[in-house]
Amino acid sequence: MDRIDKRLLVLVPAYNEEGAVGQVIQAVQRVLPGTPVLVVDDGSSDETTATAKRAGAEVVRLPHHLGLGGAVQTGYRFAFEQGFERVVRLDGDGQHPAEEIPSLLAKMDAGGYDMVTGSRYLERNGYQTQALRRFGGWVFSIILRPILGKRISDPTSGFIAVNRNALAVFSHSFPLEYPEIEALVVLRRKAMSFAETPVHMKPRLAGVSTIGSWSAVYYMVRVLLGVLVNVIKYEKRFHTTPWAGG
Repeated sequence: MDRIDKRLLVLVPAYNEEGAVGQVIQAVQRVLPGTPVLVVDDGSSDETTATAKRAGAEVVRLPHHLGLGGAVQTGYRFAFEQGFERVVRLDGDGQHPAEEIPSLLAKMDAGGYDMVTGSRYLERNGYQTQALRRFGGWVFSIILRPILGKRISDPTSGFIAVNRNALAVFSHSFPLEYPEIEALVVLRRKAMSFAETPVHMKPRLAGVSTIGSWSAVYYMVRVLLGVLVNVIKYEKRFHTTPWAGG
């Protein structure tokens, strides 16, 4: 990747996504010809790596399954060390349409934001999700609002654009267990700016989500506890209240 345009990298963390990752890469190539795509294979047991390489992506294969946070941080560290200015992350299951990438970048450029998240819920776009997961997102939004100083409608979205400033932070320290939600808290602590923009999501192209009804409840409880512990640690360290509005 040493001879390519370093302004933008598309990052695709993937775990057992052989049925979809190739189509995701091809869609990016149609929308953004010549833009490099990095797939971080999080220790898949299927043909994710081979499929991604055939589709034309650069692949970093992790020797063990680290989880989403570890895979994303690997991609961010790669991007930062290689000198990329911006990274757009989208999932390997095809739910994040490549044609929406320009919307995230346009929002980032217009507002000078360090991070922009694609939201499923800012507009009524017909996207259907499990009622329990939608409820969990609503709970997270309520809990996070005083911490972040503003409302985030889709705090668990993994369709994210970051600039060089955010890369500098995330390449060295990135939440491993609850990456989307805690990443917002990290940026708030660093006094960095972030925003959402409406996007249209799609059903996954292949495979089955690893989060079912009961695991969604378990996830929600663990995330809330994790955020609470994180906030308490911050208060003790800096003797301040991170949920002060601003």
